[in-house]
Amino acid sequence: MNHSSPSSHVAEVSDLRRSVSNTLKGSAGNLIEWYDVYVYSAFASYFESQFFSSADKNSAIYVWAIFAATFLMRPLGAWYFGRYADRFGRRSALTFSVSIMALCSFVIALTPTVSSIGIGASIVLLIARLLQGFATGGEYGTSATYMSESALKGWRGFMSSFNYVTLIGGQVVAQLVLLILLLLFDHHQVAVWGWRLAFGLGGVAAIGVYFMRKTMDESLKRTDLDTGKDGKNHQGSMIELLTHYWKPLLVCLLVTAGGTIAFYTYSVTAPRIIQSTFVGHDIIVGSVINLIMLGFLMVLQPMGGALSDIWGRKPLLVFFGIGGVLYTGFMLNALPAQTSWLSAALILGGGFIILTGYTSINAVVKAELFPSHVRALGVGFGYAVANSLFGGTAPLLYQASLATQHMSLFIGYITIVIGISLLTYIFAIRNRKESLLDR
Repeated sequence: MNHSSPSSHVAEVSDLRRSVSNTLKGSAGNLIEWYDVYVYSAFASYFESQFFSSADKNSAIYVWAIFAATFLMRPLGAWYFGRYADRFGRRSALTFSVSIMALCSFVIALTPTVSSIGIGASIVLLIARLLQGFATGGEYGTSATYMSESALKGWRGFMSSFNYVTLIGGQVVAQLVLLILLLLFDHHQVAVWGWRLAFGLGGVAAIGVYFMRKTMDESLKRTDLDTGKDGKNHQGSMIELLTHYWKPLLVCLLVTAGGTIAFYTYSVTAPRIIQSTFVGHDIIVGSVINLIMLGFLMVLQPMGGALSDIWGRKPLLVFFGIGGVLYTGFMLNALPAQTSWLSAALILGGGFIILTGYTSINAVVKAELFPSHVRALGVGFGYAVANSLFGGTAPLLYQASLATQHMSLFIGYITIVIGISLLTYIFAIRNRKESLLDR
């Protein structure tokens, strides 16, 4: 019987500690950066009147149009930061992206209102959010790659699940900040200046993340980078990606399409439905339900990741695809009719269990599709394109469907997109004993 030597055991423990340390540092940075993204959706109904005329009946649509417009910048950010990360390292790309997020959060927090500078207020908001969309496009692909590469073999599903733990955590913190402000101040005060505190807090926290990320290890050495198909080095080359890796890029996009449209429908739109449903009773109740259920979604992520390390990635994706096709219509039709906080929480919780089949493992699934020299670019660009087309537009399309009373069309659209991804999970994803990450 073979026994590992004491020195080998010490090395394994040391590797695990470094892996955990880098995951925690990457996770903390990810959380703050996603807080800066989602503080907008949490406070949108409060600062709407500060950037658009309250007399304009389309102001709510304008606010969510800006939310959707930021997603148009994600493919550009994914290209830029993915190329940067594949050439110069994941850590420096992540440090750069969080710097942009911090700056833009401060700009939004300090922007004068529409009553002071007119349309200039909404223009500044749009520009700041476009820059944040650019930074977010680089954040997802680079952080998903970094956390997947930093994890040890056999732990990758579990470790990489913290990518979405912290992404959802950004929403949780944004909702928590909103709840605290609502408990301390009235609705008018939050609408006039309380939202500025929320954006300012994101900027301050992002500065702290900047220094934290400076202490992370790089996940790959220069000697670990693969060469291209022609034997030459093509780190972060879009030509290399589109010429030789277009098939995994297409799979990445299709894997993401149904997952991202479900994520923004389940975790952004559905909580908004609950909050608006309970406004007539107590807005605090709606906020508390959302906070608790988003916390539940966070807890589910490591569980899903750990199961994928045992069973493989495919069963969880197929579970999500089937569940999403069957459950989405029920959830969107049932939530507005709920008057009990328990029934609303149970319906949303069921959706979150289904959603976890995608969110908990999507980062590592995509990272396993690409070799290291185009991994950050491939993961980030495939995700960003799908996210821009399907994810970021979901809240806007819901708002438009609500206004025009065409909710059945919206539900049909969501179901079809998830169904297309389900076919991808069934026919294009395989449980491999060894992936490109293992090499």
